[in-house]
Amino acid sequence: MDSLDLNLLRALDALLNEGSVTGAARRLGLSSSAMSRTLARLRSAIGDPLLVRAGRGLVPTPRAVALRDRVHELAHEVRGVLSPQTDRLDTITLERTFVIRANEGFIGLFSAPLVAAVAETAPRVRLRFAPKPIKHAEPLRAGLVDLEIGVLGEFAPEVRTHLLFRDRFLGVVRDGHPLLETTITPERYVAYKHVVVSRKGAFTGPVDDALRELGLRRQIVAVVPGFPDALRIARQSNLIALVPRSCFDIGLMSGDPLIQGLVSFKLPVPTPEIAILAMWHPRMDADPAHRWLRETVISVCLTAFPRHRERQGAAS
Repeated sequence: MDSLDLNLLRALDALLNEGSVTGAARRLGLSSSAMSRTLARLRSAIGDPLLVRAGRGLVPTPRAVALRDRVHELAHEVRGVLSPQTDRLDTITLERTFVIRANEGFIGLFSAPLVAAVAETAPRVRLRFAPKPIKHAEPLRAGLVDLEIGVLGEFAPEVRTHLLFRDRFLGVVRDGHPLLETTITPERYVAYKHVVVSRKGAFTGPVDDALRELGLRRQIVAVVPGFPDALRIARQSNLIALVPRSCFDIGLMSGDPLIQGLVSFKLPVPTPEIAILAMWHPRMDADPAHRWLRETVISVCLTAFPRHRERQGAAS
C-alpha cells in the first residue's frame, strides 16, 4: 500500500472516459508525454494494455470496458473523501438513524412533535430514543448516542452544549387539596406529606436545602422514578408532588389526561432554575446531518417555550 498512487485512479478514469491520451491529458492539465508515461504505468500495474491502436485512434480492451464504470465510481468516491465537506444537505434523501438519549420527561413531552418535524423534512430519517439512567459522557464519546438531552451534570469538558430552555420546579396537588384554601407558606407546605421523583432514589433535593435554611423539613413518604408516577399519586391522595413547569404546562396545553384534576402552585421557597441542554461530542460539530438534527431539536423546543427565544444568548 505504500506504493499506491491515487493519481493513477484519476488518470485511469480520464483515459477510459476520453478514449484518448491527448483528451485525457487535456482533461487533467498534463502534457501528452506525461499522460503517455502514466498509461504505461497503468498497463504495468493492471497487466493489460487498456487502450490499443485502431487506425488513427485508440480503442479500449475488454478489460478496460469492464473497468470503466467501476473506476469512474471509485474516482468519484475518492474525490468525495478527499475533498472539503460541503454544508449542503438534502434531507429528503438523507437515510440515517439518530440516537437521542433523554429522560422520560423530555421523551414524553417532545418525542411526538420532534418525530413529526423530522418526518416532514427528512422522511427517511429514523429516531431512536434511549433511556438515561445516569448522567455520563461515555455513550457520546463512544458514538453510541448522537445527542444527549438534559442537565449538564458531571460531563467531560470536551462535550459541546446548547441551551434548549430553562425550567423550574412547581408544586402540584389534587384539585380541592386543603393546601389551596389559603396562602401557601413554607410552614403550610411542610405540614403535608410529599412524593418526589429520583432515578437514584434520593429523598432530598434543592427544595429541602431551601427549607432547611428556614429550619423546616418536609416529610417525604414516597420516591418514584418518573414524574408521571408522582402526578398520578398526587391526583389520588393528599400528597404534594414536585414536577418541572414544562411537564405540567405542556401537559395542560395538550389536554393530557394525566394533568386532569391537578393544580400547580409556585413553591414558597426559592429554588434554582434548571438549564435543559442539548449535548454532543465535538467530532459531530461539522457533520451537516447532525447539525440539522440539533437545529430541529432546538426549533421544537423553542416552539414549546417561545419565551426562551429572547434569552437565547445565554446558550453555551
